Amino acid sequence: MFKYKYILLTIVLALGFTSCKRVKKYDVSLLYPNWADGIAITYLAKNIIEDKGYKVSMKRLEPGPIFASIARGDEDIYMDAWLPYTHKNYWDRFGDRVDLLGSVFDDGSTGLVVPEYVTIQNIEELNKYKDKFNGKIYGISSGAGIFANTNKAIKEYRLEYSQLPSSETSMVAALKKAINEKEWIVITGWKPHFMWSQFHLKLLKDSKNIFPTDKISIISRKEFDKDEPELTEFFKNFKLNEDMLNELMSTVSENNDPNIGAKKFYQKYKSSLSHWLKPKIQN
Repeated sequence: MFKYKYILLTIVLALGFTSCKRVKKYDVSLLYPNWADGIAITYLAKNIIEDKGYKVSMKRLEPGPIFASIARGDEDIYMDAWLPYTHKNYWDRFGDRVDLLGSVFDDGSTGLVVPEYVTIQNIEELNKYKDKFNGKIYGISSGAGIFANTNKAIKEYRLEYSQLPSSETSMVAALKKAINEKEWIVITGWKPHFMWSQFHLKLLKDSKNIFPTDKISIISRKEFDKDEPELTEFFKNFKLNEDMLNELMSTVSENNDPNIGAKKFYQKYKSSLSHWLKPKIQN
């Protein structure tokens, strides 16, 4: 009996030793959503980090699962948290279990957007021209904060409209088609975004302040700053102005592979971006 107990203990210790010796395959895991700004800034970060000798893991998810994964400590970083308003619901649920590292951009505006040739200026005017807009607001995925805020706007402004959930790509395609045919269309839009450099657009005035200004913030799992102090400093340094963000997103959107566009942008501005992170010290 003692012999079997000894063998079992040996196996358990061996497994524990093997687990402790397991080699981590990456230095940082990045989560990102399926929309332009999140894709662009995350792939830019990836290129800078890898250029400095670190290994990166990337995964695309919806915002809800992203916040949950970071809060559980399963993943490390999310660079596209729109706070304190657009992602307020997620922050209320998970904010006490994540760390706020800084902001990429401090003037993130969201709202209802129309082509410049559309003759209205305010959200209140939408009902008057319901037929020209076919009573539709083209939105993105139902898990996005701007989707919830648009439903709130429909209720608060008593709009006789329905929001059509789709992907960002489909929404921008609908916008492009309408502009080519000079038709009236209203979409859920935000700045920064490459659409502002590709089309002449305007943000409808929001007198009820349903779509306030946010910061595009970077959050991390708890203890990340202790585990990876150099990378933590990098994310605190990561900041872009509107012109650079729009150029980054345009460059990324022009390529089927977002990594190619982000790499082109990084190579162009490497002298001003590379100092954000020190090279990894190889053991």
